[in-house]
Amino acid sequence: MQRFSPLQRRFAYSVAALAGFVDVTGFLQLDGYFVSFMTGNTTLLARDLATGGHRVLVPALLIAGFVIGVTGGTMLGDRFPHRRKSVVTLLVLGGLVLAAFARAAGQVPVSLALLVLTMGALNTVLSANRGSPVGLTYMTGALVRVGQLVAERIVGKASVSPLPFLLLWGSLLIGAIGGALTTVHYPAIALWVASGLAVLLAIFAAYVQRHSAVSRNAAFS
Repeated sequence: MQRFSPLQRRFAYSVAALAGFVDVTGFLQLDGYFVSFMTGNTTLLARDLATGGHRVLVPALLIAGFVIGVTGGTMLGDRFPHRRKSVVTLLVLGGLVLAAFARAAGQVPVSLALLVLTMGALNTVLSANRGSPVGLTYMTGALVRVGQLVAERIVGKASVSPLPFLLLWGSLLIGAIGGALTTVHYPAIALWVASGLAVLLAIFAAYVQRHSAVSRNAAFS
């Protein structure tokens, strides 16, 4: 997060909020499994394998689908490196709209498959730097970084602020709260709301890219 400009950080917070909204929607539909938190699904896979759970294929397929989504998002973003944010966000938007249509048609398994693929792709929207990826649908790394930075400040070492990482975590939390409230009270429209949020994110992505392009041109002029 330190290498991001303030505008890029706001975009990352927006992505995390959308991820939180969608993940809790999928979690409630899957009765305890996740569409973007693969650490949790790995734990559930281990439990099901150890206990002979009849749903062992559920976490296994979710993990595989997430990896496929990451692969697809990475390939698309690498194909259009200067428009990565926009093209990947549009891919996510398309996946959410299709998932909403599938859910409305009663095709819940198809809807959930599309959600996990979409969440995998969403994690690649800021993946231009492979050496220091930013997790946007899971917050363990962000919270570890918060703890490290707080420790450095306690012992008097010069350090960057932990606030950006806290805000990233908070964005996921706020999005998840919104998704939970929507899914519990208005389940029929939850994915349509997520699709609307993705439209706003796509508009924001285009703005961030234009701003970055202007900044690069000014630097070389």
